[in-house]
Amino acid sequence: MKHNGILKNSIIIAAHPDDELLWFGGILRDVDQIVLVYEDFWPQPDVGQARNAVLQDYPRDNVISLKIPEAATNGCADWDNPRIGDFGIELGFEATLRDLKQQVKRVIGKSDAPAEGIETSYKKNYNLIYDRLKTILTPDMNVFTHNPWGEYGHEDHLQVYRVVEHLRKEMGFKQWMSNYCSERALPLAMTYFHNEEVKYFQVPVDKRFSNTVADVYHKHGCWTWAKDWKWFPFELYTEAPFAQSDETGQPHLLPLNMFRLGE
Repeated sequence: MKHNGILKNSIIIAAHPDDELLWFGGILRDVDQIVLVYEDFWPQPDVGQARNAVLQDYPRDNVISLKIPEAATNGCADWDNPRIGDFGIELGFEATLRDLKQQVKRVIGKSDAPAEGIETSYKKNYNLIYDRLKTILTPDMNVFTHNPWGEYGHEDHLQVYRVVEHLRKEMGFKQWMSNYCSERALPLAMTYFHNEEVKYFQVPVDKRFSNTVADVYHKHGCWTWAKDWKWFPFELYTEAPFAQSDETGQPHLLPLNMFRLGE
């Protein structure tokens, strides 16, 4: 499947600053616009300002932030038995445990966590993202965003995917996903196996430009990923599925860029 015309009127919707080059390095320089969803992160009060500085120093134009604060959900879902919810993925006991710890810290004045709690913040963010993206997206767009298992299994990535999916059903634009996956996300990715042939297009990762952008994140001290991360040679993109699979037979998925999450 060739990608002629697919990058026309195109946009990347990425959850956190640096997701846009980790998971979309093959199209990072070529899309018309990049939207980064989250900015402030209460466990690290300085990170929002650093991310904003990256935007001012970004080596291409048309990169904006929705400036939505993260709910600090990473690791809060049960990834061995993942359950899709109305606001992304269902959070589990870990979210409750973190809230209890922050309540104790709040009593002694040592917590910057929102008093409403992680799960409430997560649900609130869904509606914020929906409202802000609805003013940006149009029916004729090609929208590139996270895949429905959140690459390595990140609750925020799932939330962004589900919001875009919600808007796709309302607006009719084309929603595209890439092929990254880790061992944590594989159980959820396997629920999207289908019997029909998966049509995708392949692009080489622009390693030079990706490294240029990564250097800006390192410069401002807000690179969130492994220091020794090596870019994959290629990325594959396919239209996002409209539902999880309930088929029998020999279902399959597109070839995956598999990696181990590690620490």
